[in-house]
Amino acid sequence: MKFSCEKALLQSAISTTSRAVSPKSSIPALMGILLEAGNDLRLTGYNLETGIRTTVPAEVTSPGSLVLEARLFGDIIRKLPDDMVSVSTDGLTVHIECGMSSFNIQGIDPEEFPELPSVEYQNSVSLPQSTLRSMISQTLFAVSTNESRPIHTGSLFEVEDTGLTIVSVDGYRLALRHEAVEKKEGAASFSFVVPGAALSEVEKICSDTDEAAEIILGARHIMFKVDSTVLVARRLEGEFLSYRQAIPRSNPIKIEGDTKTLLAVIDRVSLIISDKLKSPLRCVFGKDELRITTKTAVSDAADQCAVDGDGGGLEIGFNNRFLMDALKAAPADRVRLELSTGVSPCVILPAEGEENFLYMVLPVRLKAGE
Repeated sequence: MKFSCEKALLQSAISTTSRAVSPKSSIPALMGILLEAGNDLRLTGYNLETGIRTTVPAEVTSPGSLVLEARLFGDIIRKLPDDMVSVSTDGLTVHIECGMSSFNIQGIDPEEFPELPSVEYQNSVSLPQSTLRSMISQTLFAVSTNESRPIHTGSLFEVEDTGLTIVSVDGYRLALRHEAVEKKEGAASFSFVVPGAALSEVEKICSDTDEAAEIILGARHIMFKVDSTVLVARRLEGEFLSYRQAIPRSNPIKIEGDTKTLLAVIDRVSLIISDKLKSPLRCVFGKDELRITTKTAVSDAADQCAVDGDGGGLEIGFNNRFLMDALKAAPADRVRLELSTGVSPCVILPAEGEENFLYMVLPVRLKAGE
């Protein structure tokens, strides 16, 4: 195998595919990147859960394939001067040249690299990369890390006539984003669950552009095609929460407020809360005002902000981080908080316009004196 490629392109491709490489494995090939030189250069990383394959233009003199240890190969390319990189092999020995620099490193037999799963086409949906990226980032924080319910360690994708809905739940909160989609093929409606770890990588691969990202659904796997990069992940199987039934929508109390102002108040009061000194936020919704207090063993804090609406003095407790995560993710300048009782969930929606997002945060029981 012999090829030459621009350093910047090769470095970017290594960085992308390295995200799917196992940091530790009893199979050395899984800690490496598969390089395949043909009409162009194809790089693949695969950890048996998620696989990422990307293609870069290269001048291939002699086709072939080899696996290189991802960390070392990445470090070498990153430190090389900005010039054309030439890579050639002699058996399993790899010779890397760039400018006056040269390296000889040992490769791994490509036969030891597991094959990326094939995705049998069932259905597909396309949407702008920037839209998919924002939908993932605005729901990923609510994906569960509890392995006792594996299905909730991923996000539910629901494709219907109205568009794409992504939902994440972790038992304490729910995050939902909805957008119209440009193009879908196959069944009129379909759904699947993608592991959170894979979605985190999809978010990084997507650019802030209107170029299309295609999602292809297979029987056991899901494929994301973004420009010249493909990510393949296994689908999570199981029964996802019936989220529509879980969201209370007939809430008598509706409060509107400025998203940044609400965040700033919560952030200030949260300064005295830490992992060692935990305490819920005590929120009191009055007429056109929200008062927030918290008290730990060594300190207390209070703040308030103007809101629109009358909460009737409702007192409710929240985990500060859960409330902040939802408000940070909310893609709107103003939000509407829908409430019912001190033990009922708080639903956060856009104050005006289309309901393209919804966050639900479960309350924390307040003790007297907190």
